[in-house]
Amino acid sequence: MSPNNLTSFASHLRRNGTVAEQILWGELRARRLDGCKFRRQAKLSGYIVDFFCPEAKLTIEFDGIVHEGREAEDRARRHDLEAAGYLELRFSNEDIAERLHWVLHEIRRALVVARGGPIPEALFQMETLEKRNES
Repeated sequence: MSPNNLTSFASHLRRNGTVAEQILWGELRARRLDGCKFRRQAKLSGYIVDFFCPEAKLTIEFDGIVHEGREAEDRARRHDLEAAGYLELRFSNEDIAERLHWVLHEIRRALVVARGGPIPEALFQMETLEKRNES
């Protein structure tokens, strides 16, 4: 897709986001998550990513109905983005609807790792607590 078409398509996706994207955007926009700047439906290395944090080189993707049957393309895209130095997290729409707190926890952990810092003990404690609650 040409850069102009990619820009138009990204704009279209921002205007017509899924419910899950809108929910997560409400948590990420305006530096609401740990002061990190995120972009939504952003152009990156010839692709459009659902969410992108430039300072951490972190991308977040949703595996919704659009991705069904596109596993090979998603793997190639992930490979290309990782080769360019980006880390990708993937979540399902159900993760957002049913486990938003866990999704935000995983994004926070990825932000810490991407910034090169040690993962705070509090993030480990939360994971242990969540596992106990699931049992």
